[in-house]
Amino acid sequence: MSMKPIDETCCMKVLGTWAPARRAVPARNTGLNLCDKDNPLLQWLPERSAFLDEIIRLEGRGSEGTRLNCCCGTDNATHLYRCRDCFGVEMVCLTCVVHRHLSNPLHRIDMWNGSFFQSITLKALGLRVQLGHTPGERCYNAQPVSCDEFTVIDAHGIHDVAVDFCGCETAQIRYKQLLRARWFPATTSDPRTAATFGVLELFHLLSFESKVSAYEFYHSLARRSDNTGISPIKDRYSAFMRMMREWRHILQLMRAGRGHDPNGIKATPDGGCVVPCPACPHPGINIPNGWENSPPDIRWRYALFLAIDANFRLKRKAISTDDRDPSLNSGWAYFVEERAYKDFLSERITEPQERSTCVSHNAVNSADTKASRGLAATGVGSVVCARHEMRLPNSVGDLQKGEKYVNMDYLVFSVLVSFGLAVFNLSYDIACQWHKKIWSRNSMMPQRLQFNRENKTVRFFVPKFHLKAHIQSCQTTFSFNFSKWVGRTDGEAPERGWADINRVATSTREMGPGNRRDTLDDHFGDWNWKKTTMLGRTLLRKLKEAATAGRAHREELAELEGAIDASTLALWRVDVEAWEEDNTKPNPFESRVVPMTQAMVRLQFAERERRDLQDGIDSSLHAEISPSVLVANGLELEDQQRRLRADRKSSSQNPTDNQRAKLQTRSNALQRKLDAWVQVQVLYMPAVAPLRIRAQRDSSPQHELPEDFTLFLPSQLNPTTPCDLSLCQIEWQLRYAQADDALNDVRQNVRLHAHLNTFKTLHIRGQRASTRARSALDLAETKKCASRLKYEAARVALDALGERLGMVGWRDTFRPLNVSDMRPMGDVGSAGQSEGRRDIPWIWKSPGVLHNNDAGLQDCLRVEWCKARARASRWSEELSLLIEEMQRVLAFFRWEMVQWHERGTARSFTKDADYEGSHAYAQRQISIREGLIRHFSMLWRDALSAVIVPSDVFEAVRENP
Repeated sequence: MSMKPIDETCCMKVLGTWAPARRAVPARNTGLNLCDKDNPLLQWLPERSAFLDEIIRLEGRGSEGTRLNCCCGTDNATHLYRCRDCFGVEMVCLTCVVHRHLSNPLHRIDMWNGSFFQSITLKALGLRVQLGHTPGERCYNAQPVSCDEFTVIDAHGIHDVAVDFCGCETAQIRYKQLLRARWFPATTSDPRTAATFGVLELFHLLSFESKVSAYEFYHSLARRSDNTGISPIKDRYSAFMRMMREWRHILQLMRAGRGHDPNGIKATPDGGCVVPCPACPHPGINIPNGWENSPPDIRWRYALFLAIDANFRLKRKAISTDDRDPSLNSGWAYFVEERAYKDFLSERITEPQERSTCVSHNAVNSADTKASRGLAATGVGSVVCARHEMRLPNSVGDLQKGEKYVNMDYLVFSVLVSFGLAVFNLSYDIACQWHKKIWSRNSMMPQRLQFNRENKTVRFFVPKFHLKAHIQSCQTTFSFNFSKWVGRTDGEAPERGWADINRVATSTREMGPGNRRDTLDDHFGDWNWKKTTMLGRTLLRKLKEAATAGRAHREELAELEGAIDASTLALWRVDVEAWEEDNTKPNPFESRVVPMTQAMVRLQFAERERRDLQDGIDSSLHAEISPSVLVANGLELEDQQRRLRADRKSSSQNPTDNQRAKLQTRSNALQRKLDAWVQVQVLYMPAVAPLRIRAQRDSSPQHELPEDFTLFLPSQLNPTTPCDLSLCQIEWQLRYAQADDALNDVRQNVRLHAHLNTFKTLHIRGQRASTRARSALDLAETKKCASRLKYEAARVALDALGERLGMVGWRDTFRPLNVSDMRPMGDVGSAGQSEGRRDIPWIWKSPGVLHNNDAGLQDCLRVEWCKARARASRWSEELSLLIEEMQRVLAFFRWEMVQWHERGTARSFTKDADYEGSHAYAQRQISIREGLIRHFSMLWRDALSAVIVPSDVFEAVRENP
C-alpha cells in the first residue's frame, strides 16, 4: 500500500474546526466522496468493524496475557486482576491491587478466571477502609461496622465496603469520620450507609440540568453495579433520598453564610438562604445614599418590578403531613413559612372570590371551583423579579383551591414589606380586577405584612402577552407599552421560569409537603444562580438592542413629528402627558372619532330624502324605493352573491341531500330578490336594459347561477354608457363607507385569527380540543378572506367611479390589500414583532392623512403619534435602566465581597483546622465575586462606549460601592 506523506503543518477539517495532523497516514480508498470527508460520522463508518474488534479485544487480557508475573517482580505472583476505573488495562496480583486501591476503595475490579473477566469487590480481596487515619495506616483500636456490612453509593455504582471506624481516644464521632472522608452518612447514629460527595454533586447538577428524578438516578447506579439481576443490589433508595435532601439543605446554608454566623443556623432570618437578584435595587447596598430624595424623573430608576403568577402544574397529592415530613428550610428560602401561611388562610379561606368585570378570567371566576380532589395543593403562586426573572425571598406558596386573592395577597405583601423602596411596579395577568380592593385587603393582613403606602407609589400592569385577552380599556390603562418609566419590561418573567421548573412537576407531586418545598426551593436557588452568572451577557445583549432600537424609533418619531403642525403637536403632547400623570384623564391611545359606517351613510341618505320630501322635492321614480335605497340594496345583493359563491365553493364534492337543499333554498331566495331589484333598476337606469338583453343573448340563462348574475351598478358600467351622476355619487359614498367597513372587518378578523392561533398553540392539548380549535381557526380565516374580497370589490368600484366623478386622493387611504398586509398590530405581530419593535402595516394607518382634514383620519394619526412617542420613550428608558442595572450588579458583588470578608473572621473556633476551613470558604466566595466583576466589566466596557456613554458613567459602574 502506498504511503502519502503529510506535512506536520497540514490540517484537516474535523467538525467544522481545523486540527493539525500529527503523523503520516496510509492513503487508501475509503469510498467517501469529497462531501463525506467533512462529515465525521461518515468517516467513521468504514472503521466501524475496527472499533468493534478493539472493544471485543478488551474482553480478554490482550498483551497482558503474555506476561508471566506481576510487574511488582514477586515470584509466583499471578496477575489476575485489573481495575475498570484506573487508567489503562494493566493486570496485577492480589497484593498490588489491594495496595494500589487504598486511596481508591470504590473502584471496580475484574478478575480473570481462566476464561473471562468476572467482577469481584475489593472487600472480597481483603481491602479494609480505615477511617480517621491516612490511607494505609491502621488504627490500634479499629472498630468494624456491625456485621461488617457497609454500603457506599458512588458514581461508579453501589458498593459493599469493609469499613473500620477509628477507636482512638481522640477519635471523632462516627458520622464525622465519614464526613471527613467525603462520605455523607445516611444516619447520625451507627451509620451503615453513605454516599460520596461526588455522587451527591453529580445528581445535584443532573437534577438541575436534566431534571432527572432520584428514582431514575439511583436505579441507573444499581444497573451499573449489576445489569443482570443475578446479584441483587441492596436497596438504599430511601437512604439516598434522605441524604440528598440533607445535602441540598446543607449547601443552601453554607452558600448563604449561615455556617459563619456566630449565632448559628437557628438565627437564620426568613428568606436568608436565597440567592438574591444583584440587579434589583437594594437600599444601602447597590443604590446611592439619599435615593429617596431624588426627583421623580430620577427616582423611577430605583423602582422594583414585580411579576405575579400561578402555576397549576406544580400540584401535590394528598400524601403525608407537615408533622411527618416537615420542611428543613421552614421559610428560610423562597417558600413562605408554612405554619403562619396556613393559619392566615384558615381565617379567610372561606371568603368568596370577587367576579371579574373585565373578561371571563378563569383565574378569578374559577378560583372557588378549581378541582382539588385528592390534592393537597392544586399549584403554587409566586412573585418574581420582572426585570431579571429571579425568584424573591418568601415569594412562593401553595394554592389549596385555585388562584384565590387571599393566597396571592399573602405572597405579594410578604415581598413588598421586605424591600424598603418607594416605587413598585406590579405585573399580574388579572391586575385590572385584583388591584381594585387590594388596599382594603391590606388592612386585614397580619400586622407584620401590612404594607405602609405613605410616600410610596405602586402601579399595576398586565403582562404584554396576556393584555390582548382583556377589554379595550384595560389594554391601554394597564399597558407597559404606554406607561412611562417602565422601559421595555414585558411582565412575562414568571412564564419563562415556569417553563424550567415544570419539568420536575411529575416527581414533586408525589413528595411529602416538606420534601417538595425543599426540593423546589433548591431548584429556584439554582435558577437564580444561573441567572446571576448570565447577567453579564444578558444585560450586554439588551443594551446593544436598546441602543439600536432606541435610535431607530427616535428617528421614526422625529420624521413623523416633522410633518405635523407644531401647534397640533403641542396639544397632543399636553394631552398624553396629562394622562401619564393621571390615568383618569381621557386616554390619548383610544380613538375619539366614531368611524363612518355603511349604516350611517344610509341613515344620512334617508334623512336627506326626508328633508327633500318636506321641501316638495321628490326624485324617486318608485313609490317605495328611492335612488339611495336602490343602490344600497344593490350592494347588499352583491354581498349576498359573494357569500353564496364562497359557500358553494367550500362545499364538499359529494354534498348530502340536506346540504344541497340548503344551498338551493338560498339560491332561490337570492334569485327572487334579484328579479325584484332588476324591475326597479330599469326605472332609474334605463340604459341597463339593452345591456342586460345583450348579456342574456351571449350566455345561457338556464345555466346561470344567481351569484354570477351581473347587477350593472353604476360602477360596473362602461364610462361611455349614460348614467345619472346622482346615482354615481350615491354609490361613491356607499362604496367609500363599504371600503372603510370592510377594512375594519379585515382588522378585526386579523386580530381574531391571531388570538385564536396563539391560544391554540399555548393552551390546546389533545386531538378533540385541537380539532375544535382548528375549526375555529378555519372559520376566522374564511371571514378574513371574505372581508378582503369585500374590500377589493369596493376598491374596484371606487376606481371606476373615481374616473367618472373626477375623485382624487382616495387611493392614499384605500391601497391594494395584499396578504402580507393582513398582519396584526401590537404584541401578536409577525416574525416575533411586538409593540415596542413593530413596523405598522398600512391597514392600521392611512398614508397621506397629514394632508386630509377628515376627522377620523386625523384621530388615527393622533393615536399613532402617541404610540410612536411611547415606543421611543420606552426604548430610551430601557437604555437608562440597563446602565443603572449594570452599576447595581457590580456594586452588589462588591457588597457581597465585604460580607464574606467579615464572615471569614466572625466566628471563633477552638481548632485551627476549623477556622482555616471557614476562612478558606469565605475567601473562595470573595474570589468568585472578584471574577464576576472582572468578567462583567470587560464585557460591558466596549458596549457602553459604543452607545456614547460618558467615561465617568463607566467609572461609576466600576467604583460605585
